[in-house]
Amino acid sequence: MIISRTPLRISFAGGGTDLPTFYRKFGGGAVASAAIDRYIYVIVNDKFDRSIRVAYSRTENVERLSDLQHGLVREAMRLTGITDSLEVHTIADIPSEGTGLGSSSTLTVGLLNALYAHQGKTRTASELAEEACRIEIEILGGTLGKQDQYIAAYGGVEYFEFLADETVRAEPIPLSGEEGSALSSYLSLYYTGISRQAQSILKPMDARTDENKEPLVRLRELARETRDALSARNWARLGELLDDGWKIKRNLSKGITNPAIDIAYDRAKAAGAYGGKITGAGGGGFLLVVHPPERSHQIAAALSPMTRLPVRIAPEGSLIVFRGR
Repeated sequence: MIISRTPLRISFAGGGTDLPTFYRKFGGGAVASAAIDRYIYVIVNDKFDRSIRVAYSRTENVERLSDLQHGLVREAMRLTGITDSLEVHTIADIPSEGTGLGSSSTLTVGLLNALYAHQGKTRTASELAEEACRIEIEILGGTLGKQDQYIAAYGGVEYFEFLADETVRAEPIPLSGEEGSALSSYLSLYYTGISRQAQSILKPMDARTDENKEPLVRLRELARETRDALSARNWARLGELLDDGWKIKRNLSKGITNPAIDIAYDRAKAAGAYGGKITGAGGGGFLLVVHPPERSHQIAAALSPMTRLPVRIAPEGSLIVFRGR
């Protein structure tokens, strides 16, 4: 038995510039993001017969890999060369989809890691991320960027550059344990209660890349400025940059925000937040708020009845946490 643990993520700046329609045409994209201590676990075990059993929100029992309806599991098995005699279970700390925390890419990275470990093989973070992108974008034809796969594989706090030739540069922003705790104390997630599919927002935004070139270029610049703020341990500046980015991003595509989200964001700012944004593509999921630690209770009261999820930076990416017989 193999168990992998892979972190979900928050994106600080640059989302949208990691889409191929932008970085291939306009000189590359850039994002600053962080892994958080909420995980997806993948359990892989041999099956005594040649069938395949996959348990997630539903359970599939199939005789042939091609009959498996869970596309990510099916294609991860194909890519790693496993075609039968396997049982796969997935467990998530935050089980609902559409939360904007990169769950599908986290799952894909964790699947690949577990399937390779099941065969006694290892892959680097870069290889796991690249193969996860291949599955989600090329094989399954998803309209999404690359940042989620890379931060899930690498962990910690990272600045990624996505180049026109499809190469990716990873620049870690190293934080000591004390510095990671300090940053975490400035971050909170609030669940909006709205679940949405990222594709419904990313597809229209992707189609408007040329029209949105100027604001997307500015978002790329904000990712670099965010990297600098994180490197300087200037958490207040981090919040201000998120505020700048949210003002730009909310106008990129219909559905990124709505009146309920706007009201919540304004309340958080009025209660003392430096800034924030909706995680992921937008439209729902979690509201990320950057705030002085001493204002956390006032912000929580202002955003009631939203559920607050304290954020801790996860220093490690996808790991194999258990190897059994």
